[in-house]
Amino acid sequence: MVKRKNFFKSLLFFLMIVAIVAFCIFPFGQMLSLSLKYSWDWGNPSWIPKKINLEAYSELLNIGTDMKTVPESVRMLLEESPDLTAAQKKTIIAKYRNTGDIFPFFKYFRNSALVSFIASFISVCFAIFGAYAFSRLKFIGRSVIQRGVLFVYMFGGILLLIPLYRILASLGFLGTPGGTMASLILVYVVQTLPVSLYMLGNYFRTIPYSIEEAAMIEGLSRFGTIIKIIIPLSIGAIFTVFIYCFMIAWNEYMFASVFLKSFKNLYTLPLGLKTLFVSKNAIWDRIMAASMMTAIPVMILFMSIQKNLTQGLSAGGVKE
Repeated sequence: MVKRKNFFKSLLFFLMIVAIVAFCIFPFGQMLSLSLKYSWDWGNPSWIPKKINLEAYSELLNIGTDMKTVPESVRMLLEESPDLTAAQKKTIIAKYRNTGDIFPFFKYFRNSALVSFIASFISVCFAIFGAYAFSRLKFIGRSVIQRGVLFVYMFGGILLLIPLYRILASLGFLGTPGGTMASLILVYVVQTLPVSLYMLGNYFRTIPYSIEEAAMIEGLSRFGTIIKIIIPLSIGAIFTVFIYCFMIAWNEYMFASVFLKSFKNLYTLPLGLKTLFVSKNAIWDRIMAASMMTAIPVMILFMSIQKNLTQGLSAGGVKE
């Protein structure tokens, strides 16, 4: 009876895990399947396309699309005119190219990566020193400040949007592209810093203080202890916080849609997907392909350092 009971418990646990994994994978599988289907195959409920369509990806990445809008007579002329240089052929092709059909994926990708990386890096740097102060130093009002940093999450982003926009606009930051990008990065740092402080502070408390005392006896300063002791022992937790901040900034839409409305060249990927959805090129395979290419970088980033995350979260201290 005991073995049978354990077997059913294990089976139930296994089925729950499978259900959770399937629930998480389903949206991505549906996006990938639809992005690889032709329009005549969109009604097919199967995830496997009858014929794989890569045109959506090639169009979004601007691969092999130069000659599609060139008339057949001009193509023959280009092929049969060996006297034309490569630059001249490129100029002729550019005249027939419809720039309105081009989705600037790489520009949006660069903007999102730049904003997300800078905001995440700044947030993690502040969080390391702030979390160390909360977990190790004793000063008046420490508990109040430590709990107060999470107070920002009591207000929704929509309530902070208008005050932040008016403050930054009155300071003149939103009048230039550089100031607008800096303002958006500042907003993302404010959004992610409280939880970053909370997560790193809890982890730093698990590191025995005796390690720091030994380092200080050897002559290390407080700053040197953080750089040479705390950070190496907490590298897994720091990567975890960085990924959290990066994902928040990468997927954020509301603040970006307001702050960047006057600078289309600074649009991030979420804004780019919105413009694609409301444009004349709002075709489901292109929309799903763009969504997949937006989600892939974060998934690759997480999977590439997954081993470091699990190792770092379990290592870094000694038992006393």
